[in-house]
Amino acid sequence: MKISIITATYNSARTVRDTLQSIAEQSYPQIEHIIIDGLSKDDTLLHVKQFSHVAKLVCEKDKGIYDAMNKGIALASGEIVGILNSDDVYINNSVIGKVMERFVDDSVDIVYGDLQYVNQMDLNKVVRTWKAGSFTKNSFYYGWMPPHPSFFVRKKVYDRLGSFNLELKTAADYEIIIRFLLKNELKAAYLPEVLVKMRAGGASNASLLQRIRANREDRRAWKMNGLHPNLFTLILKPLRKINQFLIK
Repeated sequence: MKISIITATYNSARTVRDTLQSIAEQSYPQIEHIIIDGLSKDDTLLHVKQFSHVAKLVCEKDKGIYDAMNKGIALASGEIVGILNSDDVYINNSVIGKVMERFVDDSVDIVYGDLQYVNQMDLNKVVRTWKAGSFTKNSFYYGWMPPHPSFFVRKKVYDRLGSFNLELKTAADYEIIIRFLLKNELKAAYLPEVLVKMRAGGASNASLLQRIRANREDRRAWKMNGLHPNLFTLILKPLRKINQFLIK
């Protein structure tokens, strides 16, 4: 069974080599790595072309990272699709193998695990740990969300239910997870270990104003799916991050 891993890049020369290396070193043999580059102006493509495992490379202007991810999903030929950002890495070389073991069960549509936020300059310095925990439908109403870089999906799910909604700027990953798990009740398997290291930072967490904007998008994500969060749901969502700083 083949897995397609999609990486969107744009001026990612500083970090993309770590991402490429972490995929090249995976012990699982059937990996299709797809790079979607938004016409980088730095040495991103120079790094990409040094890795022979890269199966597909697209270089063209896009409408942002979610558009790039959609292009990658459309090109994917694997039965399973994973998305690894150009500044993230898999924690070790057995991650994909462990994920694929869970997909041997044909009833499982989605596999997800935990994530560590790490220092921008030192991948071994853990800032906080996102322990996702097991999923129930009620989890979303209490602000739950699994980390998207550790979220693996069968390709047929994207084909049937669609990919990322480009109307959303920061919450398209939240919306698609709600669409898959809450609205359509797909079966997910939790892999209770850290799968991905993610450099700390992000568009939805950089400032109070951006957090307010992100909260509005989160609310739209529910509305788009004909669902209604509780009054406290979208307040609890960012508050749940506090506990991540207590787990190292």
